Amino acid sequence: MPRPPTPGTRERILGTASRLFYAHGVRGVGMNRIITEAGTGKNLLYAHFPTKDDLVAAYLERTRTWRAESARRALDEAGEDPRDQLVAVVADVARIADRPDFRGCAFRNFLAEFPDDEAPAPTAVARAQLAESRATIERLVDRLGVADPADLAEQLWLLVDGLYVQGAYRDRDERRRGAVAAVELARRLVAEA
Repeated sequence: MPRPPTPGTRERILGTASRLFYAHGVRGVGMNRIITEAGTGKNLLYAHFPTKDDLVAAYLERTRTWRAESARRALDEAGEDPRDQLVAVVADVARIADRPDFRGCAFRNFLAEFPDDEAPAPTAVARAQLAESRATIERLVDRLGVADPADLAEQLWLLVDGLYVQGAYRDRDERRRGAVAAVELARRLVAEA
């Protein structure tokens, strides 16, 4: 009779996979490495995550939940003014980009690895997260009542994209300078809108 899994096994597997996928990319991490580093058996891993796509989708959902909570806190702390909230959105991403282990956006990184929708479930999670993030900026810009909301939303989205992309090639000091510049530029854009 198989031994019942110990409590927390699923989270231990997901935590290990999340760390490895973020650090090395989804293609760069095999299931055997996750099994070894999580200290679990193959059958137990596959009982929780029948396919690698299931595990990757869970990793992206976990990251999505973390990002949503971080963004919610930033918006709450900014108050009710949409200008302050827009700056807070950019500042939240800038704060994330300043983490020592920052390697860019998990969702953008995944989509760069799998550009042809060959992993449908994880692709759907990544695309949904990016669409929701973009929609938040668009909703806040709409509240400003500016003449060209699409243009302002695009400019702010480019700042967010840039903050995430710099994780691929800039060292931490350079990322910090970029983050400060992005937040200041967001302030100017919303002030002049």
